Amino acid sequence: MDTQKIKVVAMDLDGTMAQHKQPLCPEHRAVLDELSKRYKLLMTGAGQIMRVFNQMGKYPIDIIGSYGLQYGKYNHDTGELDLVRNLIFPVDKESVEARVTALREEFGFTDFVGDNTEFHASGCITFPILGTKAELADKLRYDPDRQKRRKIYKRVCEVFPDYIVFISGTSSFDMSPAPYNKYYALDLYCQEKGLSHDEVVFIGDDYGLGGNDESVYLSDFNYLTIDDYRDFPKVVAPLLG
Repeated sequence: MDTQKIKVVAMDLDGTMAQHKQPLCPEHRAVLDELSKRYKLLMTGAGQIMRVFNQMGKYPIDIIGSYGLQYGKYNHDTGELDLVRNLIFPVDKESVEARVTALREEFGFTDFVGDNTEFHASGCITFPILGTKAELADKLRYDPDRQKRRKIYKRVCEVFPDYIVFISGTSSFDMSPAPYNKYYALDLYCQEKGLSHDEVVFIGDDYGLGGNDESVYLSDFNYLTIDDYRDFPKVVAPLLG
């Protein structure tokens, strides 16, 4: 990576610079302040942009959410986020439910609590293997290293070719309408801003098989890997050197 070419530092939040759904710590906020003096900063997340914005304590940063379905620009006059893009895709719930049920029967996931499938307003869906009302403790111990779901990941992708499938949390698969993933979102951002891919570096933790950062990791974008959010200052140090 040629840091002299970098104009935009794009980042994930949970697992990259903060614990899952926890506030941004003062130390990492200070690091962002230093980065912002040299680069344009951009959050590129899987979650809704307002959730990310509030989790960051309304840090002044533009945010891509829901794999590019949402885009918000920080308004320095109001201190708030202006919603620029908020796409909503229709969902054939009957078809999705039938396919999830078929996967449950194929792999023996027929014992679950709550709903079979979770539908999100954006058109994204979640296949919660343990059901939507499973106990947190059960979800946390189900598949923490993702090995169970990685074994069947290819099959889930085959059943849902109209979606991009991600291994999420410890017991679910998340899906976004194709072609929306983080690579697609960053590429679209570059097209809109007149940037080349070598002018962007992405920082993310979820770069393994089925991870929601994998599409960027395997692409021609510059990528800095991080495995523990507490290492964020160390990982970005080359950008500040």
